[in-house]
Amino acid sequence: MLACAGWMSSVGAWCSATAPEGEVHFRGLTEDSGADTGVIPGRLALADWRRQISELYAGIRGEPDPVVAWARWREVRDRLYRGHSQSPIPEAERGDATAPAYYDYDPGLRTVADVEAADGATFELPGSTSGHVTAERAGTAHCSLGSTQLRLSMFWLLDYSGGFFLSFRDATSGGETYGAGRYLLDTAKSADLGVDSDGRLILDFNFSYQPSCSYDPRWSCPLPPRENWLTVPIHAGERLRP
Repeated sequence: MLACAGWMSSVGAWCSATAPEGEVHFRGLTEDSGADTGVIPGRLALADWRRQISELYAGIRGEPDPVVAWARWREVRDRLYRGHSQSPIPEAERGDATAPAYYDYDPGLRTVADVEAADGATFELPGSTSGHVTAERAGTAHCSLGSTQLRLSMFWLLDYSGGFFLSFRDATSGGETYGAGRYLLDTAKSADLGVDSDGRLILDFNFSYQPSCSYDPRWSCPLPPRENWLTVPIHAGERLRP
């Protein structure tokens, strides 16, 4: 049984859950102590999820071939989403029909961005539920995809553990991809491809992914602000299963 609070993205959660047998081994308090013996195992399972995601992205940043890195990203995400107790997919629904689906890798949708500092004003990001996620305007990422120039607002999350956050919608949203948008950068959850040798932010849309609320509406997720609604289609990254 999963018991959670807070918001969750597809690479991590503010959540506690009971780990499946064999995944996390814990020796701790007994029922006689009066403590909830499910809390610590669940938190250890969450720590394990976050650790695996962190290690995944560290490996991606260290891999010189983006296609090899992307294949590894897909492989690990597929395993975690199918079998980890912290998967955003409800346990009874996990399997081939609900595992993440993706477009083929498109090298033309990998780019680098110069980041212009913003004014630092507080901003309420829209949420998938009735609430909002408080953030600070951190900067604007200027990049290009072929002949298309993009300006994407970056935020610094204040409600959670801090970190840069960049999400977007595009012309595929609501048809081929999740209607509320996808995530491209969420450093609080280790979803970060790093920078190039010139210090420019690497933005590879092939690594964009759906928030957890796309798999289960009980999760509350920050969503892209209107200024990050792109008019062009981004045929890369996670998509809805055809």
